Amino acid sequence: MEQQTTTLRRSFRTSLQLGIYKVIDPFVKILIKIGLTPNAVTTIGFVLNVGVAGIFILGAEEGNRGDLSYVGWAGGLILFAGLFDMLDGQVARLGNMKSTFGALYDSVLDRYSELIMFLGICYYLVAHHYFLSSIAAFIALIGSMMVSYVRARAEGLGVEIKGGLMQRPERVVTIGLCAALSGIIAQYIGGNYKLFIPGIKFHVFETISIFTIPLVILAVLTNITAFNRLREAKKALIKLEEEEGK
Repeated sequence: MEQQTTTLRRSFRTSLQLGIYKVIDPFVKILIKIGLTPNAVTTIGFVLNVGVAGIFILGAEEGNRGDLSYVGWAGGLILFAGLFDMLDGQVARLGNMKSTFGALYDSVLDRYSELIMFLGICYYLVAHHYFLSSIAAFIALIGSMMVSYVRARAEGLGVEIKGGLMQRPERVVTIGLCAALSGIIAQYIGGNYKLFIPGIKFHVFETISIFTIPLVILAVLTNITAFNRLREAKKALIKLEEEEGK
């Protein structure tokens, strides 16, 4: 049953990716025509993520606790930068420019991009005294890195491990979309909106929760994904050792 669920999830994810590729392929062809290489596209994505961190840091230094416009703009840029994560692979495939170093360069800059993005998020949350949310963001960062590390280490040992609820595209979309939504909704209900329930002394929801609650969910699911990949790797490695021993 578990294997069937995993297969269905991967099939859905693959179908979704193919649909997205059909939409972005015309843009990919334009990038190829103007001479952009896959590594150049990867670098642009990295620079944009540096910009994301810059917006969060600027929001921490220049904004106030109830001003979520910086969070909203950072969310929009996260989604735009995430687009380049898909574009570089398609530029390599359609432009017949695949290379082993290109794959390594893409993976390394993806890790740097995510680390820098979380740096900005944690800086912003700490600066505005969202201490518990900053811890959740840091735990989400740990989980995100371990999801990638377990796969890379397993591949180094000869087994391929993929899948899970919170791979990089899902993480980028979740963080970017929720950050953008918090900035947009703050324009209507206010950045300092708080929801109280009678009998409870503290508020159970505030505007920035639109951004921070998903960070808590990420903190949980990324680490679960990393653990599940480790478990899959264990099974695959045991099977590989048994085959080699025959």
